[in-house]
Amino acid sequence: MADAHEARLARLLIARGHEARPARPGFTRERRLVAALAVTQTVGFGVLYYVFSVLLDPMTRDLRASASQVALALTLSVLVSALCAPFAGRWLDARGGRLLMTAGSVLGTLALLAWSRVENVVQLYAVFAAVGVASAMVLYEAAFAVIVTRFSGRGRASALLAVMVVAGFASSIFLPLAGVLVQAHGWRQALVILAALYGATAIPLHAVALRRSRSAREAGRGGSGDPGDAGSADHTGEADHAGRAEGEGGRAALVRAATRQAAFWLLTVAFTLHNAATATFSVLLVTYLVHLGHPPLLAATVAGTLGILSVTGRLVITGLQSRLPTALVAAAVFALQALAAVLLPMIGAGVAGAVTAVLLFGLGFGVGALTKPHLLAERYGTVAFASLSGRIALPATLAKAGAPAAALAVALTAGYGWVMAGVTLACLVAAATLVAYHRVSFRRPSNHGEAPA
Repeated sequence: MADAHEARLARLLIARGHEARPARPGFTRERRLVAALAVTQTVGFGVLYYVFSVLLDPMTRDLRASASQVALALTLSVLVSALCAPFAGRWLDARGGRLLMTAGSVLGTLALLAWSRVENVVQLYAVFAAVGVASAMVLYEAAFAVIVTRFSGRGRASALLAVMVVAGFASSIFLPLAGVLVQAHGWRQALVILAALYGATAIPLHAVALRRSRSAREAGRGGSGDPGDAGSADHTGEADHAGRAEGEGGRAALVRAATRQAAFWLLTVAFTLHNAATATFSVLLVTYLVHLGHPPLLAATVAGTLGILSVTGRLVITGLQSRLPTALVAAAVFALQALAAVLLPMIGAGVAGAVTAVLLFGLGFGVGALTKPHLLAERYGTVAFASLSGRIALPATLAKAGAPAAALAVALTAGYGWVMAGVTLACLVAAATLVAYHRVSFRRPSNHGEAPA
């Protein structure tokens, strides 16, 4: 009886998540929100993630540690971020993003300042555990949860795309900037400057731009957890009961109902495997190209073309979302990446062949991050979006952190051909899993009938 009531409540909550439309706070407010998140994601990824590679050598010398010991700090940060993702998701669903992302920006700024003062690897690891917590609070998972609950339909897709396209330039901006700062001031002072830059942008932007309008807050009190319409007057009886229960207990019921469905686990498997494949390919690409006979400089240049078609892939999938099922479009892109991984060992010894394979694989960079919010919101609404997204982010981020190291061990013992075979298999299974997800019977939740499979 309790399970039946819980399933019924979950269906009502999903229905409200679909039927409630996020408030339209006005074109200026929408643009301000998207612009703010685009800036904070660009700066956040730049200083909390990408600059590490520029600082690796000088840190290794100063801390008198091996490169592998120092590099382990970044892996630790990713792992901590993954472990924090479900907790951040629950907070976002219950309270929104403003306080969490503002506090995360403060923590990130303090962590950067502490990073500039470390004297040994133990201190470095402690600092990067804090960086991991801050990353879970301020980067894509949190930003996308805010966008999903503030926008709907094409507006949501356009907002997600805008933030991802701008943030895609983080490495292009902050790698050379960090290099210039390190050369001019040393790595410690460079971090102080970057901390000041991050704090001066992320803290006020998250505090001001993520503030909801009065009408949005009043709508949010209707129980959806969104700044949206609380629902129509037609929701009476059980719907009113669902509205009153739509706090922590209601969201928990929806999360439990969703995680009992095959569809949720199909999404989890697809995005976990795709994360593992893309992380492995990108991390080991330069080393593999050198193994194929290319000079190191040329290998690095070819690897740099990975991002050229990533914006194209994001634009294509966003444009096709209104015409074709998103899951099938993403599956097709994942299959193209599998083809690229097959081709690289076959044609990668030549420059043209290597560039072709790398460009083809790059088409799918960022597609998973763009597709997941759409599929989750489409199926489960926005009531528990961040909680469900955090559930998927945990294994997906762990795979991103662990897969390259496992692949390197395979490469050293069995050869890089087996690594590319593994990347191919992961992409193909991810594509097949999304096709299976699409084939699962999807019925809009209602007050009658069973919950979606």
